[in-house]
Amino acid sequence: MERIVAGAMTAARLPLIALLLLACPTSDDGHEPVAPPTCGDGVVDEGEFCDDGNRLDGDDCAADCTPVEPYLEFDATIEGLMEQYAIPGGAVAVVHEGRLVLVRGYGQADVEGEVRTVGDHVFRIASVSKPITALTVLKLVEQGLLDLDDPAFGFMDHLQPLEGVEEDPRLGDITVRHLLTHSGGWDWTESFDPMFESVSIANVMGTEAPADVGTIVRYMRGVPLEFDPGERYAYSNFGYCLLGRVIEAVTGDVYEEVVWDEVLAPLGIWANIGRSLPADRSPAEAVYYPSAGAGDVPSVFPDVPGLVPAPDGGFHLEAMDAHGGWITSAPDLARLLVAVDRLGEPPELLSEASMAAMLERPDLSTWVGADAWYGLGWLVRPSGDGETIWHGGSLPGTTALVVRTGDSTGWVALFNARDAQLGFREAIDGGMWEATGTVEAWPDYDLFDRWL
Repeated sequence: MERIVAGAMTAARLPLIALLLLACPTSDDGHEPVAPPTCGDGVVDEGEFCDDGNRLDGDDCAADCTPVEPYLEFDATIEGLMEQYAIPGGAVAVVHEGRLVLVRGYGQADVEGEVRTVGDHVFRIASVSKPITALTVLKLVEQGLLDLDDPAFGFMDHLQPLEGVEEDPRLGDITVRHLLTHSGGWDWTESFDPMFESVSIANVMGTEAPADVGTIVRYMRGVPLEFDPGERYAYSNFGYCLLGRVIEAVTGDVYEEVVWDEVLAPLGIWANIGRSLPADRSPAEAVYYPSAGAGDVPSVFPDVPGLVPAPDGGFHLEAMDAHGGWITSAPDLARLLVAVDRLGEPPELLSEASMAAMLERPDLSTWVGADAWYGLGWLVRPSGDGETIWHGGSLPGTTALVVRTGDSTGWVALFNARDAQLGFREAIDGGMWEATGTVEAWPDYDLFDRWL
């Protein structure tokens, strides 16, 4: 599979927005569509491609390609919540027992351009990037390049603080495992999140804004921890930023390329680190919208001075690579869920031992007696004979959610806005559980066979 960087896609791997497949069969000469008398009745007839993911606006076969049953409940739920929370557009993919059974686009990917969202539009996935980073770390552990109990800052000798700055001696106690489980010692609720302070950090460090990841790490080496490493859980974007640097140190390659080689390419997933500014983005990417009523914010980019919409330069997305920087489509991300469904077909990305380590309850005070916990890159809840795992993501202009249930059903939901009160993601989570619960019999087709 060819590697394509954002802003430079070619037909070799351009998402299917630009390479549409006709949903209905064509005549023998390949010209005029031959629609059977029942085309559009909700029944998938022989020769019809089941589920075109809303690729063709006004497609007569749309009702067949997304069968009336069992998916009307998904449409009603998602469209209703998007209207309630003023979300312009989104895409959803559903998998069951390793098969892609639904891909849908909703609303508009570009309101001003009147571009309807289709199933394979590309979106920022925010903190859903963290499971991708965690999977990459576990792959490197399997290869013997890394151990979960290695001191994380043992890989940071090239990223030293400013001369004369005193480091917290507890930095040496932070392990790779601590970073994966958000127990490294940073608590942004008691101080700040450095990943959103790229201008002030650059000013302190004497570099051009916005600060890159190396500059942020060097600055944070001089900031005291809020608690002893391994004491408790405290969600940390910076901890996952450090995991990206660990990945680079042990492989000698750029984080994005290592993830591509170890995780994305083997699974057939198209994804890139996104770009902050609209001019630099993928041609298949949705437009991002601030929360309703939100004003513009100062740009972090000197070349784009003044006030900008928050998603368009209000933060440095490129520096968020390992914790929140990835972009991809809903069906591509659905492949990741299948790779961790423990069904074995297709082959799992990780060994059974690595899967067990990823899902086990960390030895942290936070999770004693809890019915769910944060493992290695995933939230985990025991469910029947298995477990439900999930992760959400949120940035100005982005809402993302991935869920894999205990019965090997899963879904991806990506949207190009978030609400000011941050209630939309929770509502989508509940709505998807309810919609999935209405399905009495899952279709036996697999859209991965047709989704290039």
